[in-house]
Amino acid sequence: MEEPTYDPSCPLATTTLVYQYKLVNCPGKTIVGLLVEYPPNGATSPHRHGGASVSAYVLKGSVLCKMNDGPMRTIEQGGSWYEAPGCHHRISANASTTEPAAFFVSFVLETEVLAREGPGVLVQIDEEYRGVVARKMQMEA
Repeated sequence: MEEPTYDPSCPLATTTLVYQYKLVNCPGKTIVGLLVEYPPNGATSPHRHGGASVSAYVLKGSVLCKMNDGPMRTIEQGGSWYEAPGCHHRISANASTTEPAAFFVSFVLETEVLAREGPGVLVQIDEEYRGVVARKMQMEA
């Protein structure tokens, strides 16, 4: 499969906060769980995760995933991936143009960073796409 570039016309994902807990055995850390649902042809623009350690598990469908300068991978239902702090998530998209996809994401990050910057720190869109994504979110609201 040819490696795609982000297409700003793709529909956005829907995200649902599932949980957020301070980790008592890891002082200063919080874990956050999100459900991410992609419509057919859905995608998220290139982004980072605010210094969080991130793990994800595909619940339905298939997801295209590219980290840093590594190869693009297709993660099928039942598959997972890990993103180290500082990782640049260059491609995150539904692999299908006709079927939805969904995955569950866990973020472990500094409690102080989450408190200071809010939930927007979890997905920090690359500068060149912030305006496009903000306009799309307003149109979909």
